[in-house]
Amino acid sequence: MQWTPPLNPKRYHLEQLLAARGINLDWLNSGDIDPYSPANVARHSIVKAAEIIPFHYRGAVTDNPELLSWLAELVTQAREDQADRHAPIAAVTHGRSLLLLGPTGTGKTHQAYGAIRELAIAGVAATWVVTTAADMYAALRPRHGIDSEAEFRRYRNASVLLLDDLGAERKPTEFTEEINFRLINWRYENQLPTLITSNLVPKEIAERLGDRVTSRLIEMCQRVVFKGPDRRRGEAA
Repeated sequence: MQWTPPLNPKRYHLEQLLAARGINLDWLNSGDIDPYSPANVARHSIVKAAEIIPFHYRGAVTDNPELLSWLAELVTQAREDQADRHAPIAAVTHGRSLLLLGPTGTGKTHQAYGAIRELAIAGVAATWVVTTAADMYAALRPRHGIDSEAEFRRYRNASVLLLDDLGAERKPTEFTEEINFRLINWRYENQLPTLITSNLVPKEIAERLGDRVTSRLIEMCQRVVFKGPDRRRGEAA
């Protein structure tokens, strides 16, 4: 990991996040040039997170207790693994997964991107891959000049995966069903932490995703249900 210079908190929309977690900017921007220091890992992670978070969610801060508890678990496990392996940095490699369910506009995606930023400031490394289900299917459709299997492995092997809007397609195809099963099954078997959002209500999951995927999701994921009106409509009004 390379050394990352001190960060401008306004550029990375850090003020609210640091205040919420009681993190001192002096610690985050400490001048220690050790690339393996927790502060440098945090700075590096913040920069990387900013590269994958859409503009709309650039200042997202999660306040969901179950999501925060999940992130704390990942951090604790990463530090325990670091101690066991005598590794130079703590890195997220394994852990349980989370399934965020609720109607459109209830804040699931906002909370998910807030989770990426939350994990970034913790001083542990986490290589996120972020996609919507629709974008993943589009990227994996066989076409000339594209190695679809290599692209699939990028999602399959991500140390932490954010899969947004799973089950949004109203008529699943054999192709999407195969992708869903292969992806979820691999991450289930290898205990790779996955953050999934979906607009489905619990009774619709099996209908849209099939019994095999649903069974694995039930075992590998803690379910978090979001309720309330569509916030986007309220903002527009």
